[in-house]
Amino acid sequence: MITPLELENKRFAKQKIGGYSVSEVDDFLDDLTVEYGKLYKENLELKANQETLNNDVGQYKNIENTLQNTLIMAQKTADEIQEVAKQKAEQIIKDAELTARSTVEEINTQILMKQKEIEDLKKQFEVYKAKMESLLISQLEMLKDSKED
Repeated sequence: MITPLELENKRFAKQKIGGYSVSEVDDFLDDLTVEYGKLYKENLELKANQETLNNDVGQYKNIENTLQNTLIMAQKTADEIQEVAKQKAEQIIKDAELTARSTVEEINTQILMKQKEIEDLKKQFEVYKAKMESLLISQLEMLKDSKED
C-alpha cells in the first residue's frame, strides 16, 4: 500500500509542450495527499480497532465455551443427584415394604396364637362345663338319694 509520504514525494517528469500545468498537478497531489493521509490514518485505526474487537470476540468465545462447559457439568451433576435420589427413594421403599411384610407376618403369627388360645380356652370351658354338669348331676342324685332315705 502506498503511504501518504510516498504520495507526497512522488514527482513526475516535466514536459514543456502539451503537458499538464505543474502547479495544478502539484495542488491536486497536495489535496490528494491530505485526503489519502486521512484515509490512511483511518484505515490504521480501523485495523487496530478490528484487532481489538477480534481479541474481544476471542475472549467472549472463551467465556461462552466456559459457560457451556459449566452448564453441561451442572446438568450432569443434576442428573447424577436425581439418580442418587431415585436410588435412595427406591431403597427406602424396599426397606419399608420389607418392614411392613415383617410386621404383617408378626401380627399374623400373633393372631394365630390368639386364635389357638381361644380354641384352647373354649375346649377348657367345654371340659369345665362337662365336669360341672357331671358334678351337678351327681349332687342332684345325692340329694334324691338323701330324700329317699
